[in-house]
Amino acid sequence: MDLGPIREKIDTLDRQLVELINQRLALAAEIGKVKRSTGGEIYVAEREDAVMRKVCGQNQGPIKDDALRAIYREIMSAAIALEKPLMIAYLGPEATNTHAAAMKKFGASVDYHAMASVGDIFTAVEKGEADYAVIPIENSTEGSVREALDSFVDSDLKIVAQVYLEITHALISATPLEKIQKVLSKDQALAQCRNWLQRHVPHAQLVDATSTSRAVQIAKVEPGVAAVASELAAEFHGVPVLARNIQDKADNTTRFFVLGRRSSGPVGGGKDITSLLVSLGDEAAAHSGALLKMLNPLASRGINLSKIESRPSKKRPWDYYFFLDVSGHHDDPAMKAALADLRSFCPMVKWLGSYPAAN
Repeated sequence: MDLGPIREKIDTLDRQLVELINQRLALAAEIGKVKRSTGGEIYVAEREDAVMRKVCGQNQGPIKDDALRAIYREIMSAAIALEKPLMIAYLGPEATNTHAAAMKKFGASVDYHAMASVGDIFTAVEKGEADYAVIPIENSTEGSVREALDSFVDSDLKIVAQVYLEITHALISATPLEKIQKVLSKDQALAQCRNWLQRHVPHAQLVDATSTSRAVQIAKVEPGVAAVASELAAEFHGVPVLARNIQDKADNTTRFFVLGRRSSGPVGGGKDITSLLVSLGDEAAAHSGALLKMLNPLASRGINLSKIESRPSKKRPWDYYFFLDVSGHHDDPAMKAALADLRSFCPMVKWLGSYPAAN
């Protein structure tokens, strides 16, 4: 079969695609000028969500929606870079799952900066050293990242978007499997692979590391040491992969928050999430039904509760904060009324941000 005519058609379409992409980016650059002159946000989560929904709604195949979203992610990343260079802080070092989540959200055309702790990340965005930040907030297997939740108590940063990343772990080492004596990784990563490790390296010592990426760096140079980390980290540091997909649960997923100085606007249509931080204070000690009383202003207005988690306030014994995820946007009339009711008897009702529900 002569492939020449088909390839010529492909070449013609490629030229048209390049021309159309550049036309789209030129328009994005014009939008960037307007945003800079008016002080508007360069990254607009609700607009991103609308674009992704629209292009997937127009997709008639054979390309899958996930692949189409990945293509548009990079187109939009290039557009953002033309509007204004962005600095994205993330919980480092490089090649961690948080790094991968940040790139999944913002693409390859923006700048990234790895930071050592969640506290450093909050400070960098608050001071304007970074435009946005990406932090892990909870894992489907091991639950919430406590340091991340606690950091919201004293910060005015807002959650502007979320991203879910399927977490797959690999056993990585320059040492053969039968000679592994020690396995390093973050405590959550080790916990997510506990059963596999017990079966395949039962005599190995499990040791907590500062990050999965740092664990790979150590496994590269220390005999008898392996790391639990992503294949991205193995490739980045040039260390062999001994086993893939060693996580105990196939649906192991981590949720990440994108932080900024302003919250996102409403998507509408029931596709927004609002996160809140609420303290009952003396109300909890005085009334056995205090928690139910806290939830009633939301439930009575049809506002769905998708998450509730308590954390010690660390200010006095048995005093707790409650982190809530609820349906709807902060600017919705029902939400405003519910928050006004809550503030009438709760000493703290803090809005942490509203953002699109979609990944």
